[in-house]
Amino acid sequence: MSLEAKLARLNVAETLSTEELALADQWTTLSGRIEQHLDELNDSLRSKTYIVGVKPSKADSAVFDKVFPLASKWTSVDDVAKYRHILRWVDLVQNKVGLDNKLKIDLSMELPREIKEKKKKDTKEAKDTKETKPAEQPKTKGKAPLDPEALAAAKAAKEAKKAAKAKANAQANAAKPAAAGPTPAMVDIRVGFIEKAIKHPDADSLYVSTIQMGDEEGPRTICSGLVNYYTLEEMQQRYVVVIANLKPVSMRGIKSAGMVFCASEGETVEFVIPPEGSKPGDKLFFEGFDGVPEKQLNPKKKIFEQLQPNFSTSDNLDVVFKQEGKPDARLVNKAGLPCKSKTLVGAAVK
Repeated sequence: MSLEAKLARLNVAETLSTEELALADQWTTLSGRIEQHLDELNDSLRSKTYIVGVKPSKADSAVFDKVFPLASKWTSVDDVAKYRHILRWVDLVQNKVGLDNKLKIDLSMELPREIKEKKKKDTKEAKDTKETKPAEQPKTKGKAPLDPEALAAAKAAKEAKKAAKAKANAQANAAKPAAAGPTPAMVDIRVGFIEKAIKHPDADSLYVSTIQMGDEEGPRTICSGLVNYYTLEEMQQRYVVVIANLKPVSMRGIKSAGMVFCASEGETVEFVIPPEGSKPGDKLFFEGFDGVPEKQLNPKKKIFEQLQPNFSTSDNLDVVFKQEGKPDARLVNKAGLPCKSKTLVGAAVK
């Protein structure tokens, strides 16, 4: 029996949850580039029996087929220590399917203790609890103490010096150019292709989509609140516009690494439509703002939140960035072709 046929035994009929199915699809896709994701796989298997949890799935078959020849080369203590969770899983799978040429894994090998890096907790700024010291008396070594008038004069001179310094600092700050505000060039806007979408297992209003966006590491998982506006069938195999550099957030237990760009007005929500002929990962930008986007937008600076109120649709359905005193800037690709809304005019885009 071939290895492929034996691995097929892992595709058990036991039902997987929607979240487990999404995870299985993601790792099946990543198996083609598994060498780039070994650390991630090892860390994931730290707390799992199989790829998706306690149940075997098609992902175990796909990943095992790619990992097995790599694991056969991990003979040093350092390699075994580094990939200990993958090797434990390999040993489980090869015995589960009855592999003929099993990888010999010494599970009793003395390994260095595994240290998982802990996140540093934010420390609050300590409050100053020191009591205010009384003003020091002017030193009068070898001299008689100053009289009250002399003390008042010294204090006045000190206050005048302090005021002069504050004025100089204020003038210096006024001379500095005002800090530039956020621009659309900071936002990483790309064409995405929804490979598959499922209902979020724990949120009635959310879809969980696997979206190809041209990343080397493969498609991203993105959650979107579109259940009330698109059927599950309408979410499949379609091109969309995606914001790619928002900080990933957990949405009811599933990490979402982006945002699908939509136009909305009242109870109507429509996908922003990429230019015809687009491919996943194509860069999009507002005219006049074709710069290098931030690697990740700092949520504390609320860059996207400041820009978003100026995103809209024009009379001819183009997606635009409105500028006071300037013409609207269209959202276009490198060929100058615009992104559009299907029917909404003057709608917010977010």
